[in-house]
Amino acid sequence: MLGGALLLTMVAAQVATGLHPQPIRLTSTVVLLLAAGALAFATTAHTFPRAVAAFGAVVATGYAAEWIGVRTGLPFGDYGYSGLLWPQLGGVPVIVALAWGGMGLAAHATAAAVAPESRAGRLALGALALTAWDLFLDPQMIRLNLWTWHDPGPYRGVPVGNFAGWLLVSLLVMALVDHLVADPAARSTGLVSIYTVMAAMETIGFAAVFDPPDPLVATAGGISMGLFALLAWRRGWRGHRDR
Repeated sequence: MLGGALLLTMVAAQVATGLHPQPIRLTSTVVLLLAAGALAFATTAHTFPRAVAAFGAVVATGYAAEWIGVRTGLPFGDYGYSGLLWPQLGGVPVIVALAWGGMGLAAHATAAAVAPESRAGRLALGALALTAWDLFLDPQMIRLNLWTWHDPGPYRGVPVGNFAGWLLVSLLVMALVDHLVADPAARSTGLVSIYTVMAAMETIGFAAVFDPPDPLVATAGGISMGLFALLAWRRGWRGHRDR
């Protein structure tokens, strides 16, 4: 019930983000609700201690990757954060690490719903599912001037190498979650719902809410994240029908 309430509140905050003149503050609120909701749903699926361990490991991994990234350009490319997101530790906004944690759990659960019997499948699909989210995330954060690329690339200013870095870090994230949760193949409808809601809301935002709209990002991100969400729900419906 807590996870569901947090998910509904997150949706309301996302709607407000498109209507309210303070999108940065509301974006941070969405991430906090995302992280809290993911932790609540993961607790139901894997027990509280294991959920906290998995969430904490992903947050720490995401923070470390960002901390290294802003100093060395690896693994994402040469970029830097503005001073708009606070608090920051070592030049990395804390909210960014929490976003890694929330969506890391959601992407792993989505992959586990698609390939519950295969650890390799969960890791690969989870890494791709999490990287698909960045097709939305980077263009949106660039719009808000939350970070900048020193050498802009072809995808709305994002270098192609950034996605290779995301895939690498996401693979590590999936391995950590798969190792730490009680049952890596356990289905969490709540976490899959978080992933699905993020896919839908970001698609709607880029297609019709943001000013100006961006059909390219809406299409690229919507198809990529939507495919993983669709596969997860399809596998779940099939399993329920077979029972």
